Amino acid sequence: MKALVTYFSAEAGTTRKVAEAFAASIQADLFEIEPETPYTAGDLRWSNPLARCNREKLGKKDVPVKGNVANWEEYDTVYIGFPIWYGAAPNVVNTFAKGYDWKGKKIYIFATSGGSGIGKTARKLEPYTAGGQIVDARKVSSAAQLGDWK
Repeated sequence: MKALVTYFSAEAGTTRKVAEAFAASIQADLFEIEPETPYTAGDLRWSNPLARCNREKLGKKDVPVKGNVANWEEYDTVYIGFPIWYGAAPNVVNTFAKGYDWKGKKIYIFATSGGSGIGKTARKLEPYTAGGQIVDARKVSSAAQLGDWK
């Protein structure tokens, strides 16, 4: 069994910290999901209706991803981490997921959020991971909360 921890982290770096610690604890490979055009602090200011994050989410826009996962076919388990935006994954995560064949892969979702619960986050990601099986989804603040996923 070969595992991959993928993640998108916004400016605070909370999701990055969880992903790095979790990947190290299970000896998994790590891939950061990054937009081709990096987000600025202004882009992420959700309280501004004209901020990039709001235009992308409300406009249901694809966000081109920088790089790709080498040897994707070797992984049978993929962990996907991200901050919750509008009760779902940020569009850059959806775009990332659309770029791969998920057939036969087990998928675990971990999300960080200052206020939102996990809600329907996993169900909203399912169309982008067709063929894979979402096993579990959790809102977390530390890698220790994922300990039983090993």
